[in-house]
Amino acid sequence: MKKFAVFGNPIAQSLSPTIHQMFADQLGETISYEKILAPEDGFVEAATTFLAQDGAIGCNVTMPFKLDAFNFAKVDDQAAKDAQAVNTLMNDDNGKVLGYNTDGIGLVNDLLNNDVEIQGKRVLLIGAGGAARGVISPLIEAGAASLTIANRTKAKAEQVANAVSNSKVQVVALEDIASVAPHIIINSTAASLSNELPCSLNNGVLRNCDVVYDMVYKNSPTRFMREAAEAGVENQIDGLGMLVEQAAEAFYIWTQKRPDTSDIVKRVRDIVEQGEKRN
Repeated sequence: MKKFAVFGNPIAQSLSPTIHQMFADQLGETISYEKILAPEDGFVEAATTFLAQDGAIGCNVTMPFKLDAFNFAKVDDQAAKDAQAVNTLMNDDNGKVLGYNTDGIGLVNDLLNNDVEIQGKRVLLIGAGGAARGVISPLIEAGAASLTIANRTKAKAEQVANAVSNSKVQVVALEDIASVAPHIIINSTAASLSNELPCSLNNGVLRNCDVVYDMVYKNSPTRFMREAAEAGVENQIDGLGMLVEQAAEAFYIWTQKRPDTSDIVKRVRDIVEQGEKRN
């Protein structure tokens, strides 16, 4: 049996075991996948112990351990280097632990699944944390004409852009985002968890906008999505598909089998909606 896990703190809320079991059932793999609550100062020890087991192939890593995982692993993956964060670890045949960041591929695949054209589009990315850093290279590779980062602290956005070192990646002050005339706006902040907007949607910010994407997912549209819809933006997408797609990429890295995610996204959304109704 192939063994997998997800590490985090907290971790009880994770849907990863459910999602990966769906992948395994679909593709004829026999797996175990557990949630592991690691101490905040004990990730490396916990991950090392897990990966040393017979049958252990790899694991996922969520907050607050993505930087720890980056420092722990051998990293050749560009998205992980950009993000300075790893969300997927895998044992290789030479006894090394390899590190990847599948968040950006998950985002790009979810956009494409929702018929969003990235090629030649101006993308505005709100936020400059790890969630933002991990998606920059995949969006550029998907053909974005430009990617502009706006953050509450402009200096942090500039730091992220300088680390990527790509002429298509630019920075703008949060109050000047209308000047970008974005086709796609991506919220990588946690503002929606507090029912707040990540940025102002006034002053013509949405004039050219076709899509808003919120990495937060709930059982109903976030305030960011609702207000964009009211302002006439045709397409509003939350981050649930990204969650499934980043998991699918991790599953592919581990097994070389790629899940068909279309039905699984629907099934996971049903679980989220039922769970929030119970709560």
